[in-house]
Amino acid sequence: MPAAEPFAPFLARRLWPGGPAPASGWRARLLAGLRIAYAVIRDVADGRLSNHAASLVYTTILSLVPAMALAFSVLKGFGVHHSFEPLLMQALKPLGSQGQEIVQRLLEFVDRMEVGVLGAVGLAMLFYTAISVVQKVEDAFNQIWHVEQPRSMARKFTDYLSVLLIGPVLLFSAIGLGASVLASETIRQLSEYRPIWMLIDQATRLAPFGLVAAGLTFLYKFLPNARVRFVSAVIGALIATVIWAIAGWAFATFVRDSASYTAIYSAFAALILFFIWLNANWLVLLIGATIAFYHQHPQYMPIGSGAAVLSIRSRERLALAAMALIAEAHYRGEPPLSTDQLRSRLRVPAETIHRVLDALADGGLLAPTAGEPTRWLPVRALETTPLATLLAMVRGAGERPGLDQERIPASAPVIDVEHRLQAAGDRALDGLFLKDLVVKMDATSHEEGRDERAA
Repeated sequence: MPAAEPFAPFLARRLWPGGPAPASGWRARLLAGLRIAYAVIRDVADGRLSNHAASLVYTTILSLVPAMALAFSVLKGFGVHHSFEPLLMQALKPLGSQGQEIVQRLLEFVDRMEVGVLGAVGLAMLFYTAISVVQKVEDAFNQIWHVEQPRSMARKFTDYLSVLLIGPVLLFSAIGLGASVLASETIRQLSEYRPIWMLIDQATRLAPFGLVAAGLTFLYKFLPNARVRFVSAVIGALIATVIWAIAGWAFATFVRDSASYTAIYSAFAALILFFIWLNANWLVLLIGATIAFYHQHPQYMPIGSGAAVLSIRSRERLALAAMALIAEAHYRGEPPLSTDQLRSRLRVPAETIHRVLDALADGGLLAPTAGEPTRWLPVRALETTPLATLLAMVRGAGERPGLDQERIPASAPVIDVEHRLQAAGDRALDGLFLKDLVVKMDATSHEEGRDERAA
C-alpha cells in the first residue's frame, strides 16, 4: 500500500493544479485568498518569520527606552507628551495589571533620561540605539520582499529620523484632531440622536484599530526598499490589524486565566509576559508584510519567501527560453527585453531569472544595458555561437573555488561516465547554434498559426 502523501504538498497541488485558473469573479478572489493564506502559513511554519520576530524583540529591548526618550522629547516640545502614557497603556492592554506596571517603569526610565546632558558621544549612541530597531525592521522587510540592495547610509539616516521624529508628531496630531472633532459643538448636538450617538460610539471604539492600520500601511508602503503598491500595503495592514486584535483578545484571556505564571516566575512574570506579547506583535507585523508581498507578487506563492532553488534541467530550460526570447527580439529589431519582461513571459520570480541572466553575462553571452530598467543584449554572434556553450555556462554557474568539478575526487569509471555523457551531448548538439532557437521558434509559431487558420 503506498504511503499517504504529506498534507502540505497535497494542498499545494490542489491550489496550483496546473490548469487554467478562474480569471475573475468570486472564485478567482477565493482562490487568491486561499493561496495567500497557504503561503503565509507555510512561511510561518518554516520558522523564518519567527526568527526575524525574535531578533526584533532583542533589538527592541535595547532601543525601547532611547526611542521613547527621543519621541518624548519631540512631543514635549509640542506640549502633547501627556498623551504618551494612554497610548502605551492601550498597546499593553492585553497584559492587564502587568501592563500598567511595565508602563510605569518605562516612563520612569524615560523621565530620568536627560537628552540635553548626554554629550556628543552619548547623544550619538542614543540615536544609534533608537534607529537600530528601524533598521532591523527594514532588513526583515527587504528579505520578505526579496530586496538585495538596502538603502544607502544617507537615505537610512534621513528616512529613519523621519520615522522616529516626525512619526510621533503625526500620530498624536491625528489623535488630537479626532478628540477635537468629538468635542465640537456640532458633534455634541448630533450625539443627542441615539442612532448617531451609537455610530459615534462605534467609531470611537474602532479608532485605535484605524490608527494601527494606518501606521502599518505607512510601514509596508515606505519601509521596504522596493516599490510597494498602495493597495497591497492597505490589504496587508488591514489583515494584520484584524490578526492583532484577535491576538490581543486571546493573549488577554491567557493572562487572565493563567495564574501559574505569577506563581512560578513571581516578580519576573510581568517581564516574561511582556516579552511574549512583544514577540507576538512583531510576528503579526511581519505576517502583514508577507501578505502585502504575496498580494503584489503572486508568482512567489508556490515557492515561498525564500530563494527559489532550480533543478539542473529547470535551469537549462530557463536559460534556453530566456536566450530564445532575447535572440528573437534582436533579430526582429525590437527593443531589448528587460528583466521584468523576461520574468513576466517566463513566469518565474525576478531573482530566479536574474541568476540565469547573470550566469550568461559572466560567461560573455549577454550584456546588461546601463539605463533603467536593465535590458539584455546578446554579445556574441548568434550564428556562430554553439548551443553547447550556453548549456556549459549554465551547468557550471555558481561553482566556488575549492568545490569546482576538478577538485572533487572521482574514480576512473566515474570520469569515464562523465566523458561519455559529454561526448553524447556534443554529438546531439553538433551543428546547432543560438540562432537555431529563434529559427525553430519561428517555424513552430508559423505551424501553429497555419493550424489555427485551418481550424
